[in-house]
Amino acid sequence: MSQAEENVEINTVRNLAVRVTKDAARQIRGGHPWVFNNSITSIKPSGQAGDLAVIFDEHRDFMAIGLYDPDSAISIKVLHQGKPVQIDGAFWTQRLIAARELRIGAFDPTHTTGYRCVHGENDSLPGLVLDRYADTYVLKLYSAAWFPHLEQILDSIAEVFTPQAVVLRLARGLQNPAQQFSFRGAALKDGRALLGDAPTEAVAFIENDLRFEADVVNGQKTGFFLDQRDNRARVRSLAQGARVLDVYSCTGGFSVNAAAGAAALVHSVDISAAAIDSAKRNMARNGGRAAVRACTHQVSVGDAMTVMTQMIQAGRIFDIVIVDPPSFASRQDQIEGALRAYGRLTELAVRLLNPGGMLVQASCSARVTSEQFIETVGDAAYRSGVQLDGISHTTHAIDHPDTFPQGAYLKAIFARVVPLR
Repeated sequence: MSQAEENVEINTVRNLAVRVTKDAARQIRGGHPWVFNNSITSIKPSGQAGDLAVIFDEHRDFMAIGLYDPDSAISIKVLHQGKPVQIDGAFWTQRLIAARELRIGAFDPTHTTGYRCVHGENDSLPGLVLDRYADTYVLKLYSAAWFPHLEQILDSIAEVFTPQAVVLRLARGLQNPAQQFSFRGAALKDGRALLGDAPTEAVAFIENDLRFEADVVNGQKTGFFLDQRDNRARVRSLAQGARVLDVYSCTGGFSVNAAAGAAALVHSVDISAAAIDSAKRNMARNGGRAAVRACTHQVSVGDAMTVMTQMIQAGRIFDIVIVDPPSFASRQDQIEGALRAYGRLTELAVRLLNPGGMLVQASCSARVTSEQFIETVGDAAYRSGVQLDGISHTTHAIDHPDTFPQGAYLKAIFARVVPLR
């Protein structure tokens, strides 16, 4: 028997009896999906990733059930609270149906074929994301607790969504542990097809009638940043005749929308040459549109702050500057540094804007609150001798619901930049 097969056998799912602190019990009753390891007062027997943690209250009555993950600070991902339920294939199917029905009417499939089908905790499937790109679906897991349940989950996905292919993506910390598990005769690994065949090239999909590609096997996240869909559409509506700078452009989502909105010029900046090449291809995919053909598309491969500084020195000026960086704070002790980085980006961005130009700045750092982000951007603008006028705040697209405080990770600001009065 191989090591992978031995590990699968060892990880047969068991029920664990769990008691938690009063504060944790209160939060669970309030619908919070996380139980931290320091909130567990007893657990019997000791468990492995994927075991079912049956949580009892102080009266020893059933309170909730969740996935146990001993290697995570969030030791229990709550699946259900209230009356006892059976966690089986029918349970997963019902959860997926509920997520699908939540999105009915949100997208016209003739205009948008790329969107999030399951948004983790916010769809009561903590640590699991399912994104659709046309007929290819990407299942991304953020917890090893899902590995023992993968067979049932995949069967339920096939039943509810009827995909042609399902590609597995794994959070960075899971990529080595995953190889200890065997699934349908082969080790789990990032980018592996669980159903159908893994794409050998980027998958084409549509977002608001615009054509894009997603590298679902090797790309960031699941291949595209679907959460910014609504903000991209808003940029499109503002872009007519504008000179647009797209910083941290990745594969060009904002850039293509600006061009489709009749921008005169779009300049995409990203540190990844592969991402910039994808941005060029995405622009070309939409070359059937007169507005895109008429738009001048420039690119820079390099560090965002370095390129912005060079542009300032060269006297470049834009009408819209978009700053959409990756997360700067995955840990509590990184928040202060993240806020400094956001402030520095604001200072650079406003120096590249025409008076009255539009700043679009975003943060996807869940640990940075909306209040902290807005205050940081406003203060940085003030230090630069300008103020933000007509500020509006936006968040995730509709397929990324947020049902608990930590679920609201994306913050974005749209504001006109005017001289201090």
